[in-house]
Amino acid sequence: MDDKYIVELYWKRNETAISETSIKYGSYLNSISFNILVNSEDAQECVNDTYHDAWNSMPPHCPSILSTFLGKITRRISIDRGLYFSRTINNAFLN
Repeated sequence: MDDKYIVELYWKRNETAISETSIKYGSYLNSISFNILVNSEDAQECVNDTYHDAWNSMPPHCPSILSTFLGKITRRISIDRGLYFSRTINNAFLN
């Protein structure tokens, strides 16, 4: 499916947008997240959070390149989750 059509579905608040995004970009987003977190369950959770963030941010934003837009969201969420886990582990060793 064409990216413009997927963005249009997000703007119309049609839930099909999420499933179409998953079909087209799911493995791409999962690979971004997995390369950061090295844990498939956490990576999949970050990808699901990406769909949620895309759903919430799409009406004000109209990305011209959907893959880049989604990749940035996934990378940010994955890095934040990785930092959270590393802080948790470090605090456990300090206590």
